[in-house]
Amino acid sequence: MTVNLNRRDVLRVAGAALASPWLGSSAQASWPTKPVTVIVPFPAGGGTDAFARPLAAQFAKLTGKQLVIDNRGGAGGTVGASIAARAAPDGYTLFMGAVHHAIAPSMYPRLDYDITADLIPLALLANVPQVLVVNPKLVPGDFKAFLEQVRKNPGRMNYGSAGSGTSHHLAGELFKQQTKTFITHIPYRGAGPALQDLIVGNVDMMFDGLGSSAAHIKGGRIRALMVSGLKRNPAFPEVPCAAELGLPDYTVTTWYGLWAPKGTPPEVQTRIVDELRRALATDEIKAIWASNGAEFGNLTPAQFGTFVGAEVKRWAAVVKASGAKLD
Repeated sequence: MTVNLNRRDVLRVAGAALASPWLGSSAQASWPTKPVTVIVPFPAGGGTDAFARPLAAQFAKLTGKQLVIDNRGGAGGTVGASIAARAAPDGYTLFMGAVHHAIAPSMYPRLDYDITADLIPLALLANVPQVLVVNPKLVPGDFKAFLEQVRKNPGRMNYGSAGSGTSHHLAGELFKQQTKTFITHIPYRGAGPALQDLIVGNVDMMFDGLGSSAAHIKGGRIRALMVSGLKRNPAFPEVPCAAELGLPDYTVTTWYGLWAPKGTPPEVQTRIVDELRRALATDEIKAIWASNGAEFGNLTPAQFGTFVGAEVKRWAAVVKASGAKLD
């Protein structure tokens, strides 16, 4: 049978074909066809970078496409999160955030994004304990000597953080609360700048994620006095845990995760998660995670979303109890 179509019919049929969901799914399944940008909401050199950059290298090896790290620091990581939440939902802009973004809603009452509504959870990439690190020249001795020094000099010693409202800040406030001490908080625009000032002696200590401090501890530039939690970390077995030092309730971890802007097609989300799992399963990534004292966050996207929601509530309670405020 022969069907005769006039020019109007041809244009109508062509338009319908272009809008076809089947064709859209096929195009989405080919992701990635170009470089993918990951917004990291802190300056280079911090804990997020310590995991984002190795992951980017493996992604490029596996897909043949570059994963571009775009560092956008400011306001405890909320500037980068805001940019990511407004990005085009096409799978070519992703967001690598951290525990700080579960704390932010309690510290920044006027955020222009909602971490649980405006960004789609994809994967919990790494989970590392918080570690108390000091400049060895400014703070000699072990944890006992350190605590004695802090108690004898209330307010004279200080700690750097990645910014007000970050886990570094709250970890310091929890420590002060549980040890009944007073240490001055010095906020920075990211863990990287804070670590550099710790190394050169401009601040006395940090409550840092082990991922960003690991290389500096191994290099002798800073010294670890304590890891949070109930057990020692396999990467640093010589460092005592908080429970051993009389702080059984001091359990602070820094986790890192990946999100996509709301509206990113489900097919693309699935491809992103598949490629992430492939990268995380490589021997190179496993070795880097282990050397940084990190554990894999083996959660589905839905489980990660539930985890983030629970963390928002948990940190809201911590902020209220500690009385932490923006500096």
